[in-house]
Amino acid sequence: MESKNSAKKVVSLVLLLLGVGLIVGALVLDFTGSKFSMRGAMLIVGIVAVLAGLYFIPSSGRHKDIINVIFLFPLLFTFCVTVIIPLVLGIFYSMTDWTGIKYTQFVGFANYAAMFKEVPFLWSLLLTILFVVFNMILVNVVAFVLALLCTSRIRGIGFFRAAYFLPNLIGGIVLGYVWQFVFNNVLIKVIGNGISLLSNTPTAFMAIIVVYIWQYAGYIMLIYINGLVTIPGEVIEAANIDGAKPLATLFRIKIPMIASTITICTFLTLTSAFKQFDVNMALTNGTGSVQNFMGSYLTNGTQMLALNIYNTAISKNSYALGQAKAVLFFIILAVVSLIQVRISNKKEVEL
Repeated sequence: MESKNSAKKVVSLVLLLLGVGLIVGALVLDFTGSKFSMRGAMLIVGIVAVLAGLYFIPSSGRHKDIINVIFLFPLLFTFCVTVIIPLVLGIFYSMTDWTGIKYTQFVGFANYAAMFKEVPFLWSLLLTILFVVFNMILVNVVAFVLALLCTSRIRGIGFFRAAYFLPNLIGGIVLGYVWQFVFNNVLIKVIGNGISLLSNTPTAFMAIIVVYIWQYAGYIMLIYINGLVTIPGEVIEAANIDGAKPLATLFRIKIPMIASTITICTFLTLTSAFKQFDVNMALTNGTGSVQNFMGSYLTNGTQMLALNIYNTAISKNSYALGQAKAVLFFIILAVVSLIQVRISNKKEVEL
C-alpha cells in the first residue's frame, strides 16, 4: 500500500511539474509574440496534465475536494474565460485610450469624467431608469393577471398559455421591425390622424414600453403560473369554506405564498429592462428630439443606455469611452439588483 502511494506521488509530481512547465512556456511564448504555432496545444496539454496530477495525488483528507474541483473545472474555466477575464480587461481598458485593437497610454479616470460631461449619455441614463421603473410595474402586473387567467378553470388553457408566451420566442430585432410597421402603417389608418406614434419622443418611448410588455410578459407569466400551481389546494379550499372573497384570497393567501416567485420575477424584469437593446435599436434606433435637456438640444430622444454604449463604441469608434460606460452600466445594474433582491427578501419574511 505504501509503495502504491509512493508511485502515485511520483506520477502526480511529474504531471504537475510537466503541466506547470507547459502552461508557463505557452504563456511566455504568447506574451513575447512568438510565432510558434503549437503554443495553444501546449497550454491545453499543460492544463490537462495539472488536472491529472491533482487527480493522482494519494488519498488524503482533502482529496475529495480536489476531485470535485477537477470535475467542476470545465464550468469554472468557461466562466472565467467568458465573464471574469473580460470583466477585468474591460475595467482596465476603460482607463486607457484603447482603440479596440491596442492602447498607447493609461489615462486613469479621464474616460469616466468625459462620460459624465456628455449630455446625451445622461439623457440615456435617465431614460433607462424611467423605462425600468415603468416595466418593472407593468410587466409584472400584466404577467400576474395572465397567470391568474391561465390557472383558472376556463377551457383552452393550454392555447392561452402558448399564445401569451409566443411573442417571447420572436427575436427582438424582428419584433422591432414588425411593430415599426404596425405603428407606421396600421395604427395610422386605425387612428386616422396620419401621425405615427414613433414620430415624437414621448409616444415613441411609450411604444417601446408596449412592445417590451408584449414580448416579455408571457415569459414572466410562466414563472407566476409555476408559483400559483404550487399553492396547496387545501389552503384555498379552507379559505373558501371560511367565506373568504376572491380578492381577499388573492391578496391575503395567494400573493404572500408566492413571495419568492415575485422576487424572482421582479429581478428578471429589472435586469432585462436595464439591458434593453434590440427592440430599442430596431423600433426607433434611438432617434427622437428633446428640445431642452440641461440646456442642450438632443437627437437621441429614445436612445437607452445599452444602445448608447453600442453607438459610442461602434458608430463613433470610441471604444475606451464606450467601455467606461459599460463598466458604469455593470456597476449600476449590480447595485440595483442587489438592493432589489434584499428588499424583496425582506418583504418575503414580512409576508
